[in-house]
Amino acid sequence: MKKHLSKLIFALIIIAYVICCFIQSPIRDAVGSMWSLLPPIVAIGLALITKEVYSSLFIGILTGGIVFAIASGSGFSGMFNTIVKDGLISNLADADNMGILVFLVVLGIIVVLMNKAGGSRAYGEWAVKHIKSRVGANISTFVLGIMIFVDDYFNCLTVGSVMRPVTDKHKISRAKLAYLIDSTAAPVCIIAPISSWAAAVSGTVKGVNGIQLFIRTIPYNLYALLTLLMVVFISISDIDYGPMKVHEDNARKGDLFTTRNKIYPEDAQPEHSRGKVIDLVLPVIILIGMCVLGMLYTGDFFSGKGFVDAFAECNACYGLALGSIGALLIIIVYFQLRRVLTFNQCMDSIAEGFKQMVPAILILTFAWTLKTITASLEAGEFVSGVVRSATTIEILLPAILFVVALGLAFATGTSWGTFGILIPIVTEVFKEDLVNVTTSGAIPATVIICTSACLAGAVCGDHCSPISDTTIMASTGAQCDHINHVSTQLPYAMTVAAVSLGGYLLAGLVQNVYVVLISSAIVMIGVLMILKKLQKSGGGEKTSQQAEK
Repeated sequence: MKKHLSKLIFALIIIAYVICCFIQSPIRDAVGSMWSLLPPIVAIGLALITKEVYSSLFIGILTGGIVFAIASGSGFSGMFNTIVKDGLISNLADADNMGILVFLVVLGIIVVLMNKAGGSRAYGEWAVKHIKSRVGANISTFVLGIMIFVDDYFNCLTVGSVMRPVTDKHKISRAKLAYLIDSTAAPVCIIAPISSWAAAVSGTVKGVNGIQLFIRTIPYNLYALLTLLMVVFISISDIDYGPMKVHEDNARKGDLFTTRNKIYPEDAQPEHSRGKVIDLVLPVIILIGMCVLGMLYTGDFFSGKGFVDAFAECNACYGLALGSIGALLIIIVYFQLRRVLTFNQCMDSIAEGFKQMVPAILILTFAWTLKTITASLEAGEFVSGVVRSATTIEILLPAILFVVALGLAFATGTSWGTFGILIPIVTEVFKEDLVNVTTSGAIPATVIICTSACLAGAVCGDHCSPISDTTIMASTGAQCDHINHVSTQLPYAMTVAAVSLGGYLLAGLVQNVYVVLISSAIVMIGVLMILKKLQKSGGGEKTSQQAEK
């Protein structure tokens, strides 16, 4: 009954939104209007209701193709051209996208190699002796996520492959693992001065030193900081609520997945029992080192450029692909020297690793195509116009920017694209205040707070969106059904978002980082304490079969 009700509500929302689109402008004028957000709204709504990601993304893509074809007057040929040529083919031919896919496949191969060599098994046995509780497994995942701060894709896949055996042994659901991974990926990268995210943000800033502004925004990035606080609290107290509680209750009974529509294969069984912990730890260290070197190389570090400048100007996608390939070659040689794998076993792992990453590749390809079509409909320009019309309310501007960034990132699935649109608007609005920054070096507090709100909202929307690259990567790293990850993470993300919104309302009034940060942290802990009390007083548990219905 609830399932049919949710479908009815979704249908009514779509109808209402389409009516609003027609009120704003006819469909032939869809470019740069409310129509531009219809495709991602359809895709996201269907994914959350049907729990099926492939068809939902495809229907969203098809909707975008039809809207664009009508708006451009190109008919069926224009629709096919938009979906296939400008969408699927162009995205698969894009150098940055292919760099991500190469990195994804290579990491899958390395994981298979570590499993076959027995490194994962040995690490799991070591973890059982040293990590003796669910709390310890949660905190270990959190700490590893904090340590891998250079890139969110790298973070998601590496933490997932290393911690999966540990969390499985302590009966932590794959949905919870995916949440821990996702919450220590983008939220960590967005507050790390040396990361691909810092480089992306600094590249969008005009009229002021980008890295300097990025560092000044860190204390005001409420969503990222409060997310990390929430992860620590939930990990230590071992409490859950919403759909996540269903998954965790079932995991305690031995069902790590809750729903049966698993799309990821089981981890390969080790082929050698003499594998040691070093056979997992050393390959991970090699991978981290080589990827950092790859990113520095693309930033011309070895041509004499400074370390920070090289990171700021690196090509993360190319660097990760370059570094991972180099790491793969070294790891194969290492396993040959250790004599735990034969050359033929190493070569067989290439195909197996590719197969493990096929679901993620399909979802990413569809998500990229949907983003391209949404960009063709100029969704960014439409949202930009909405933001510009709201800039007259300066006290409320941080909160408004946070909400707009959240909505845009949720609809488009890209945090980088979101702050790439909104931050130039902020610098343009406050350009008069930035005139003397070059000489004085003092960036106005209003600029810092508004920029932080854009970054926080972008990360929050990206965190919640089913079509976000990072969300997909977190599902892949945890080998968790993607829609399960999205539906269980959403209540947690919205809890932090609500507290963050209050923090930005306060920031617009007081513009004092200590007052805003301390007040927000106190409210966050208070909300979590209330949720903990409610969870303890609540009763009733759903079974795996009930959750599937």
